[in-house]
Amino acid sequence: MKTLIKMVPVVGMVALLGACGYTMEQRAATGAIGGAVAGQAIGGNTESTVGGAAAGAIAGAVTTPR
Repeated sequence: MKTLIKMVPVVGMVALLGACGYTMEQRAATGAIGGAVAGQAIGGNTESTVGGAAAGAIAGAVTTPR
């Protein structure tokens, strides 16, 4: 339950920041930052932080700007 309570605002923040930027590199960078924060908040260790950053970077890179 504690993980779920931590995860809800972090997922919302990542969703808002996931597509920030005009270029693919900018979107990947903001996704990586948001993913790293989410990974640390949820997992609380370095492995979770790195995994979150990688997932966020991929998610940010595949999005398209409006």
